[in-house]
Amino acid sequence: MMTRPGYRQILNCSNHGIIATDRNGIIVFINRVAREIFKLGQKRSKGENIIDILPLTGALMLKSISTAKAQIGHQVSGEEANFIANINVIKNDRKVIGAVCNLLALEAFETVARKLDFFNVLDRKFRTLFEVSSDGMWICDSQGRVVDINRATEKMGGIKRENVIGKKVSQLIKKEALYNCYLTDEVIRTKRPLSQLQKIKNTQKTVLCTGIPVLDKDGNVSAVVINERDITQLHAIQKQLEEVRQEKKRYQDELTELNLKELDAGKFVAESESIRQVMTTALKFSRIGVSDILLLGESGTGKGLLARFIHKNSTRREKAFVQINCAAIPESILEAELFGYEKGAFTGARESGKPGLLELSHEGTLFLDEIGEMPLTVQAKLLKYLDDHEVMRLGGTVAKKIDCVMIAATNQNLEKLSKEGRFRSDLFYRLHSLVIEIPPLRDRPEDIFALASLFLEHFNRKYEMEKKINPLTLALLQSYPFQGNVRELRNIIRKAVFLSDGDLIDNMVIGSIGKEVLDDWSSLTAGNKQISNLSDLMSAFEKEILKNALKRCSSTREMAAYLNVSQPTVVRKLKKYGLSTR
Repeated sequence: MMTRPGYRQILNCSNHGIIATDRNGIIVFINRVAREIFKLGQKRSKGENIIDILPLTGALMLKSISTAKAQIGHQVSGEEANFIANINVIKNDRKVIGAVCNLLALEAFETVARKLDFFNVLDRKFRTLFEVSSDGMWICDSQGRVVDINRATEKMGGIKRENVIGKKVSQLIKKEALYNCYLTDEVIRTKRPLSQLQKIKNTQKTVLCTGIPVLDKDGNVSAVVINERDITQLHAIQKQLEEVRQEKKRYQDELTELNLKELDAGKFVAESESIRQVMTTALKFSRIGVSDILLLGESGTGKGLLARFIHKNSTRREKAFVQINCAAIPESILEAELFGYEKGAFTGARESGKPGLLELSHEGTLFLDEIGEMPLTVQAKLLKYLDDHEVMRLGGTVAKKIDCVMIAATNQNLEKLSKEGRFRSDLFYRLHSLVIEIPPLRDRPEDIFALASLFLEHFNRKYEMEKKINPLTLALLQSYPFQGNVRELRNIIRKAVFLSDGDLIDNMVIGSIGKEVLDDWSSLTAGNKQISNLSDLMSAFEKEILKNALKRCSSTREMAAYLNVSQPTVVRKLKKYGLSTR
């Protein structure tokens, strides 16, 4: 038969001390904890008057019996012990027949109180942090009900906490008041932290929501904490930055496309030994990948074309080739064009700022034409860039690392300019280590034939024409000094193609160089009264060309190859001027 626990066993297992007396104060029961509190041990106490054993506690119990009123929360301090007493009277048919005292050691109360104070402090700290946080915060229970939200969430979402607390997020989805609903449900389902970018419809803010599950000891979700960070401004800045990047890329693409067209259209003719040496050096520089190259030469010798040749044969050929003419841009804006500027850097500046040409040439090539015309203030800033390869925009505070090959060109004597104080000597010596000097066209007449033919072919193709030039006219061009070098030759051919009425452009070409040629060939006209016009001059010149070819060649076939004409033409011309191969 099962034994049931008695009341004495039950009361002895209580964590509280318990003493019971009759109406006269005679102890009828005292449990184990009460004996420990009063340090009574196992000596006999039942049947004794409580006043004799515990005077203070007994006085309180006798008072409750006499007044028939409970004594709750009395602190008793003395020789007996320090404790809190709660005394209730025992009644039978409304008559007081005794009293029972529940005791709790004061040390236990103090421990509990200290714990309560500690948790109260923690709670106040949490509430303070919760409310003052600039990030929005949601606390939901395991069922997805909103427990609390902070002030930042109210402001960020345009909602009130009283309208959402206690409601399930699934209910709030329909009202579109809660925008992290799906995130909360997903965190509860997966038991894993999740992050999402979400748009708040009420305030049009973009927020980064991060949901974190709070797991109990069994691994179940007991709560979900949602942290929200307003990244609207960051999102706008990223969008603006992306627009700037796209604009920069568009600039680079346009510059690259423009310069690649020029590269395709322009070919560097190298028939003479001097220009071949120039091309060999340029090719060596491009393949090594050196920077800070200085190109010297008269105006029109092809410095820009050589710079593009270096870029096209380098490992940076797929990147931007950016060119700036330092003489063509006013001093007041050259620095802004070269180094760029930030928003509001100066009056008239673009609202979004603008990248400089150095930035646009990052990983590519920057060609500074006419660097001798660069103002001294800009020279100083350029020298600093060459030292640390960093660029700071006008009005900017952060320097950017730029990696580009820099090629400079000038038709001036930089050494002379530096002595005169018009060009920084430190910049001159920095640029003068890798120099390529392009000889003028008059010093390389071998290239004139090929260049003139190249230009004629180019303009014929471009304007859908079939103009021709006599080889003897090409030979005549060799005696012309070409102060404007290759550029002047190109313009002469271009003008002749446009203005010549027939298929031959000889008369227009000779018309452009006639006076110079007449001065150089005065010996042909001396004593020859028949030479009175350009046609007579051409005939005299043609005869001299044939005489020169006769001296060099032993047959009409060799003469035809030398003059780049057919053999019948040579035979006919020799007969015309009464010349013989013997």
